[in-house]
Amino acid sequence: MSNETLSTTGNTGGKAAGPAQPKRVNLQVFVMLAAIVVIILFFSVATDGAYISARNISNLLRQTAITGILAVGMVFVIISAEIDLSVGSMMGLLGGAAAIFDVWFGWPLPLTIVVTLVMGLLLGAWNGWWVAYRKVPSFIVTLAGMLAFRGILVGITNGTTVSPTSNAMSQIGQSYLPDSLGFGIGIGVMVLFVIWQWRQRAHREALGLPVPGKGSDVGRQAITAVILLGAIYLLNDYRGVPTPVLILAALMMVGIFMATRTAFGRRIYAIGGNIDAARLSGINVERTKLAVFAINGLMVAIAGLILSSRLGAGSPSAGNIAELDAIAACVIGGTSLAGGVGSVAGAVMGAFIMASLDNGMSMLDVPTFWQYIVKGAILLLAVWMDSATKKRA
Repeated sequence: MSNETLSTTGNTGGKAAGPAQPKRVNLQVFVMLAAIVVIILFFSVATDGAYISARNISNLLRQTAITGILAVGMVFVIISAEIDLSVGSMMGLLGGAAAIFDVWFGWPLPLTIVVTLVMGLLLGAWNGWWVAYRKVPSFIVTLAGMLAFRGILVGITNGTTVSPTSNAMSQIGQSYLPDSLGFGIGIGVMVLFVIWQWRQRAHREALGLPVPGKGSDVGRQAITAVILLGAIYLLNDYRGVPTPVLILAALMMVGIFMATRTAFGRRIYAIGGNIDAARLSGINVERTKLAVFAINGLMVAIAGLILSSRLGAGSPSAGNIAELDAIAACVIGGTSLAGGVGSVAGAVMGAFIMASLDNGMSMLDVPTFWQYIVKGAILLLAVWMDSATKKRA
């Protein structure tokens, strides 16, 4: 996460991040990790260990998957200094459309997936066109979309639940990887991660840039391996790695690569940091913003497919206020609402924190109104911490 944020331009009027930036990133990472540890310890004690059972961890990660995928798309929108309030309704609409294709029309699964993904791209591009080329504030455009998409969903479903989805459709959100395949993927990911880390180290050394001690790198890689393979072992103790979790992991890696290793990702940060400077440097701001909203729509379509698959139905109320969870995940993960600062990994960690709270409070039968209050308070605290760290920097 730190590499992702540091390699970009922050919201500093187009200037490169100064020495204070690493401290800020490290503080954000530390706070999020500490929050995860505290949440796990608290709910583990409160539920007599049921919270960390293999079954509940599997359920928790599946809950994280949908919010995490939404956050992967949302983080780029917020980094570009925009907002999308329509993702919850859009997810419900696209998931409902996928259920209709599957249940009412009997389409084969590949066709359902392709059409749903194309619809997501088009709806996202529609929002982006109004924002980028018609200069309508994204808050208004996506607020209108939130209402319109929900209305279309209720209209095409006649206000009824579309169910049950086919067995093939249900595999997207309800299937698990075989134990051996899960471990194989985990080991492969770790090998690639270690190779990438050492190549990055060699590249920095060749450029004469400072690098941490080798012991620090080895320790970080060892901790990552223990966490990753330990999680896979725990999940295999139940049914295996859930397919939605694998999809989230793949999208997160793609998002990180796009943010840190592509010119397109750097343009997004530049636009959010200082739009005038970005325009003067030759960046096509309108086209970039349109692409950002289209990518967000694609992420929403994937989340909608997983949601309908997991529920086994398309519901008129699906995705209700999911946009707030996605925005909260990004902010908790260190994304600045002012634009120019944020990371995909941080957004996914924020989604995990939100899902952990939801899961734990549900296990304790905490009333729904208290759940909303707690999540609202945490969002407010995250924004306050972001402002406070900026002032100190």
